[in-house]
Amino acid sequence: MANKRLKTYSLSEMKDKYIGKVGVPERDTYEYELRMDVLGKMIKAVRQERKLTQEELGQLVGVQKAQISKLESSANSATINTILKVFKALKAEINFNVKLEDSYIKIA
Repeated sequence: MANKRLKTYSLSEMKDKYIGKVGVPERDTYEYELRMDVLGKMIKAVRQERKLTQEELGQLVGVQKAQISKLESSANSATINTILKVFKALKAEINFNVKLEDSYIKIA
């Protein structure tokens, strides 16, 4: 019996096949939600590293504990301003980059 090689697929190919190609609404929504989920997890990890409760972080930022909880579970309901305030309260640097063709523009 001859050895059969398994066909392998990249993550990008799998996303193209099952979610849609880059630029279609379904793929854009997926990518956005994924980034917001990662951002929420980063907020939680830094808060815990600083040994702060959600309530304590909320007080530093000027929001309720519930808003911190929502940010950590999925940051897609937050404004950029709120996210910047959270990271400032955590004494953590966050950077947003905008890519124009082959160059990046740093905006925060």
